[in-house]
Amino acid sequence: MKIATIVGARPQFIKAATVSRVLRKTDGLHEVLIHTGQHYDANMSEIFFKELQIPEPDYNLEVGSGPHGKQTGLMLDRIEQLLLKEQPDWVLTYGDTNSTVAGSLAATKLHIPTAHVEAGLRSFNRRMPEEINRIATDHVSDLLFAPTQTAMELLKREGLADRARFTGDVMFDSILHYKQMVTEAHRPQSLGDLQDYYLATIHRPENTDDPQRLKNIFMAFSELNKAVVIPLHPRTQKLIKKGGVPLGENVKIVEPVSYLQMIYLLKHCSMVLTDSGGLQKEAYFMGKMCVTLRDETEWIETLENGWNVIVGADREKIVQATQGRKAGRQTEAFGDGRAAEKIVEIIKNEEIHR
Repeated sequence: MKIATIVGARPQFIKAATVSRVLRKTDGLHEVLIHTGQHYDANMSEIFFKELQIPEPDYNLEVGSGPHGKQTGLMLDRIEQLLLKEQPDWVLTYGDTNSTVAGSLAATKLHIPTAHVEAGLRSFNRRMPEEINRIATDHVSDLLFAPTQTAMELLKREGLADRARFTGDVMFDSILHYKQMVTEAHRPQSLGDLQDYYLATIHRPENTDDPQRLKNIFMAFSELNKAVVIPLHPRTQKLIKKGGVPLGENVKIVEPVSYLQMIYLLKHCSMVLTDSGGLQKEAYFMGKMCVTLRDETEWIETLENGWNVIVGADREKIVQATQGRKAGRQTEAFGDGRAAEKIVEIIKNEEIHR
């Protein structure tokens, strides 16, 4: 059985690495790895394939960045050509990027069965491009691999229960696997001798493209009682300079880090402040409290017992959320760390019944 895996962005490289590791050691399965080129510079792409021990992509579409419509359209065209050439039995997509929806649509229009990893997530904010991508992908896919029971329930509400399968979260699998590989060698050199710090990431357009929200967030960072380490995407760095956003002396901006370096930073930080969906979960998996710089979250399970709190871009709330917090017991909402094995088993068995 031939499975075409379509990825294009950093979070998908991490998720695909976990599933590909199982796929490639399973008899009777052959994977064709397609990289759309959505993330294309060395720090955001190449290093992840090397570090996570993902085989080199069979194809790189080199789409690059651009407006959503143009980028998605280019992906649709190039993915369709490849699928016609490769004729896979299944197409596997991940997450909620333009690569996800383009891969799913191209496969569906060619009547190739599609499976979506990380299905059923909803922020209920349709201004987010990711929300549109999730909904569209779930509704055209044949198999929906849900990371949590909440996701299963949301799929049921949308009439998709017959396609939904609870597997747990592949990101939990990933953390369990890769955190064993992290050593002091993965400490970013730019960190210097800094020991006590908060870890922050900011990349969502709702924050980066709104000058006032961006200023509010960084003004809050400047008031915190510890250093704030921020691995920052080049695009956000440009927007900070363009908007004249003030940076406090305690704010330490570093270049984008590799996945193992990020796990190192997570392991040694005091708390996480982020607008990333993935990092909210990774903080939870690593036993770190999180402050979410958004007005909603798809990962409501992380809110239980005080592990995560939503503050948006409110300066006061951001500062308050770092002070005097305690978290309670964690749940097992994200599965047992065997999501990848369950996904591969389901796909293999589903083909038998076709």
